[in-house]
Parts: sequence; structure tokens; C-alpha cells
Amino acid sequence: MSQMLTLTDSAAKRVAWIAERQAKPPILRLSVEGGGCSGFQYKFDLAEQPDSDDLISETDGVRLVVDPVSLDLVSGSVVDFVESLGGAAFRVENPNAAAGCGCGSSFGI
Repeated sequence: MSQMLTLTDSAAKRVAWIAERQAKPPILRLSVEGGGCSGFQYKFDLAEQPDSDDLISETDGVRLVVDPVSLDLVSGSVVDFVESLGGAAFRVENPNAAAGCGCGSSFGI
């Protein structure tokens, strides 16, 4: 199966760090919800386990899981973790997004 999502090393390290502190498995769930300034917004959560229909991408033992509905909107994306003067956040580089916003957490198709 071709990997339709990529979790960068930087993002994988951050997920592992957060999961360890919360005593949870290192599984990051990316989902897409309606809302945000551009129509859709990204949501990140730690998951206890993948669902049976999730797409799973793995980097350094950390899994990124996405449900089929969200996958249609984020296929081909790269999930990164960036730290800057403005703060630290997970960022999605989404080739499907026709429009984005300054906050980086919402997008339009």
C-alpha cells in the first residue's frame, strides 16, 4: 500500500514525547472537521489504538492514523512539528488545500 500520509521525524519525536508523559501509546490521530476560518480544520488527538478502517503511517515507531472520511481531504499530506517564536505546533502540508489561513490549522478545498 502506498503511503498517502507522512509523519516527519520531528513530529514523530514530539508525539512520542507527549504519549510518554500521558502514558499512552504513540499514536497520533489526524482528523478533519468542518469549521475554522477556511471551511475545514485539522484536529489532533492521541489514540489508544487505530480503528479497523484507518490508514496507518509509521515513522520511528510512532503511528499516524486517519479515518477514511478525513483521508479524502488530507491524502498526500505531510504532518510536521514546528517550533518558532510564535509557539510550537503540528502543521499539515496539504497538497489538496486550495486555500489556507494564517493560523495554519484550517484550510479550504
